[in-house]
Amino acid sequence: MVVEFLRFTVASELREQFVRLDSDIWTPVLAKTSGFLRKEVWLNSDDPTEVVVVIHWASFEKWQSIPPEDLQKTEEIFSQEMGDTYQLLESKRYQVQTFLQP
Repeated sequence: MVVEFLRFTVASELREQFVRLDSDIWTPVLAKTSGFLRKEVWLNSDDPTEVVVVIHWASFEKWQSIPPEDLQKTEEIFSQEMGDTYQLLESKRYQVQTFLQP
């Protein structure tokens, strides 16, 4: 399993709108992709301007199978709705290592 980690900054008064639009716009596009497992949105209790989106994928290859034009179109729609009120601060990829307990 691979985890996509995205950290955003957004105006605190628009945080709930950002989360709602992310769910309405991005999640359906990602969810129809083979290999999508789940998505979580983490809200920082100490910093109301920080939103972290964590997406779990079956594999890196499945994640990367999303056509770039679909990603671009989705970002354009999201950006049109949110305006210039958010910024992607960090984008990382993690490989999940699991250990079996005896």
